Amino acid sequence: MKAMRAIPAGMCFALVLSLAGCGFQLQGRQVLPPVLEQVRLEVSDRQSEFTRALRASLAASGARLVEAPAAAAEVRILQDEMTERVLSVDARNIPTDYELTYKVEIEVRAQQRELLAPELFELSRIYSFDERRQLAKDREKEILREALARDLASVVTRRLSTLQ
Repeated sequence: MKAMRAIPAGMCFALVLSLAGCGFQLQGRQVLPPVLEQVRLEVSDRQSEFTRALRASLAASGARLVEAPAAAAEVRILQDEMTERVLSVDARNIPTDYELTYKVEIEVRAQQRELLAPELFELSRIYSFDERRQLAKDREKEILREALARDLASVVTRRLSTLQ
């Protein structure tokens, strides 16, 4: 009976060792370089889904968000836009599928030097539309917008973690 318990424990230990050895990390927290310990965000829309998600992602990764440009690295969001495009229509010319695309362009500067030249990040999702379920589909669209913003903030944070 003791041998039966030792096998699963040994397998769990081997799994933990292999995950640690391959560099596995849980998503959501990135190790940012020292130059990004203090970050100032320069944005045109402080309340966009992406800006809020990026603030949360940077804070979760250990960056301190500051307002004064003194010794902080500056992350500029040059573009922050969501577009919606009709992908298909039915026989009555009513849209049945849409594509939501979220685009952001960022630039990073610190101590009078450019750490990241303007770089475009883009994610898109497709969702179906049914006019008989208008309220549910409107809510689905909002959930997708928020999810795209969170995913894009995560992609940008991972990119920032690679800066020197």
